[in-house]
Amino acid sequence: MFALNLIRGCLSVYVLATSLGLADTLPIVTHRDPIEVDAGMSLAQAIDLTLEKHPDNAWLKALEEESAALDQRSKSWLAGAPSLGLFFQEATSGTLHYGDASVKAPLWNFGQRDAEQAVARQAENSAQSQSAAVKLRVAGLVRAALWDMELQQIRYDQAQNEVGVFEQLLSKVERRVELGDLPRADLLLAQTELLQKRAVLTQAEAEVMHARKRYASITQMTKVPGNYRETLADIAEIQQNHPALVAISNQITRKQAEVEAIRAVGSGQPDVAVGINTDHGPDPRSNKTESFNIAVSVPFGGSAHLAPRVAAANVELNRLVADRGQLSRDLEQAHHEAEHNLEVNRAELVIAEQLKQAAEEHLKMTELSFSLGEINLLDLLRIQSRAQQAILNAKERSVILERDKALYNQAVGVTP
Repeated sequence: MFALNLIRGCLSVYVLATSLGLADTLPIVTHRDPIEVDAGMSLAQAIDLTLEKHPDNAWLKALEEESAALDQRSKSWLAGAPSLGLFFQEATSGTLHYGDASVKAPLWNFGQRDAEQAVARQAENSAQSQSAAVKLRVAGLVRAALWDMELQQIRYDQAQNEVGVFEQLLSKVERRVELGDLPRADLLLAQTELLQKRAVLTQAEAEVMHARKRYASITQMTKVPGNYRETLADIAEIQQNHPALVAISNQITRKQAEVEAIRAVGSGQPDVAVGINTDHGPDPRSNKTESFNIAVSVPFGGSAHLAPRVAAANVELNRLVADRGQLSRDLEQAHHEAEHNLEVNRAELVIAEQLKQAAEEHLKMTELSFSLGEINLLDLLRIQSRAQQAILNAKERSVILERDKALYNQAVGVTP
């Protein structure tokens, strides 16, 4: 009953395939995403080229401009922009004219200018460390995209190879059916298997194109390095100089400097005003005087107004401290997973190579037995499928191991 159902199923698939015109032609996908291998390009160069076109570049440039502006302000001798005051008064009788002109300049509080200079220095350090963190993040995207392309290409190559193998098998089966050595049901079964392999090949080709498009979208180019395999970094645990940790630590240091700079504002900026006064009129009895004056104003008692600004900055500071703690945990977990994956895939690669060797030998024996008529086609197909899967697994494990080296380097913060 099982054999009868299998034959009926094969006949149904064959009729459907013939009606669609797929029995003798490979499905054609016109969409293409070309990729060119550049033997002279290194992985580091690919990352640098990607970074040049990355959206975060505008943000990084703004950070640099901000630090330059803060540095310029901290070097100023005044705590703010000076202002010019003019005053003129004339009596209705026309016998008195009074005028006053002064320049008022805000001064730094004691230690305030040093605090602002500290903010400028930390802003510069933070901008530089953010650049390194962005580069590491971009490196991770490029690494993942490259190895995804290679994995999909291996699957496509294997699918293409399997189609070739089944085309040869179909030719042999057709010949033996013509000679009456095999039933026509075997021919239908072989044709069905070939159609299925062609469908797998079409899907594998589509995945290759998707992987290429992802790479092109990330890098904004269609060239890939000729060799992007990496040497495993000799780093046993997450270091404090990890770019992501350095970036957020510098943000914390900058925010601490900002808190101190806000405190240094105190009740406000003291002002010094320098001016001249004139007091004269057309009446000869009026006093015709000109004077020079200096005025100093010192604010006080503004702690209640300053406290909310300090509290708001402290909220941001402690949010960054919490984020750094969580980031440290995430990095430790990513490192553990990367390390564990390396160990597992090394062991699995050894097993996969052994399975591949055994499956290939078994397949040779089975093909010989089929040619001698000792086994049927269904047994051959089952063993052939198992052998092809073993071959694919061995190829994939080899690539995955190399990919895991790159991911380990990414986890510990190594940028090519």
